[in-house]
Parts: sequence; structure tokens; C-alpha cells
Amino acid sequence: MATFKARLDIIGINPFVFVPQDILLALFTEAGKDMGHIPVCGLVNGKPFEQTLLRYEGEWRLYINTTMLSHSPKRIGEILEVSIDIDKRDRTLYPHPDLTEALSRNKEAEAVFNSLPPSRRKEIIRYIASLKTSESRAKNIQLAIGFLLGKNRFMARDKP
Repeated sequence: MATFKARLDIIGINPFVFVPQDILLALFTEAGKDMGHIPVCGLVNGKPFEQTLLRYEGEWRLYINTTMLSHSPKRIGEILEVSIDIDKRDRTLYPHPDLTEALSRNKEAEAVFNSLPPSRRKEIIRYIASLKTSESRAKNIQLAIGFLLGKNRFMARDKP
């Protein structure tokens, strides 16, 4: 795990730090890529985190959210101690079995779901998985199926 100090900066409303070039190159080598999303883990001021290293406007940034660093938007300019490494754990999100079953019962909705961009499928999967009760999950799965069929809104969207 590589360790460095960096000044907390902000772009828009998003606090971030730049990862030093030598550490960034080592991460690319370990990840086997230098494009797309790179899953990382480590410590910010001693607190564990898991995050995704992203390139935005030509620069690679490690975004620092409030779960990684409390009140991070109010701490712009602070020098952080960051340890970072590639996160090799499988981060694949699998749909809840109830969602899978509902889609398999409605082939038209399943076809629309499968044609969605990966980010939109992930958004639906993550939303359904976050629901705590079976009642709310069942209700929202029905809303999702209706949404995929163009019958109603779901997750503040009019169309899939």
C-alpha cells in the first residue's frame, strides 16, 4: 500500500485529492489498466475506505466523500494522509433474487432491462438491493417492471 499526503481540493461540489504520479503509475500497473474505473481501497487519515479512482477532465482524482472523511466539503485545503492500493475484491453487484424472478416472468421487461446501459442496470439493482423490507422490495420491483414497460415513473425517471 502506497502512502502520500495531499491537499483536499474541490471540483464542483466534490472534494478530492490528486494521487501522485509515481503512485498512480504503480496502481495502473497493478490494476493492469490505465483507463476506466479503477477500484481502490486504503486509509484516509487512518480511516479505512473503498472507492473508485476516476479520470475527470484529463486528471485522475480520488474523490473523498463524507463516509471517508467526515465533513469533507468543509475541510477543503486540509492536508490528508492517504494510503491507497488496488481493491482486488469482487465488487460485482448481483440482482436480488426477487428482481431476477420478476424479470424472468416478464420477458418484455427483461429485454428492456438487458438493453439498458450497464450504469442504469446497476442503479436499479443497487436501489432494489438497498430496500430493507420484503414489502417495500415487492412494491418497488413492480414499479421497476412497470417502468421498464413504459407504464410509470421509477427512481425519478420517466423512461428507461
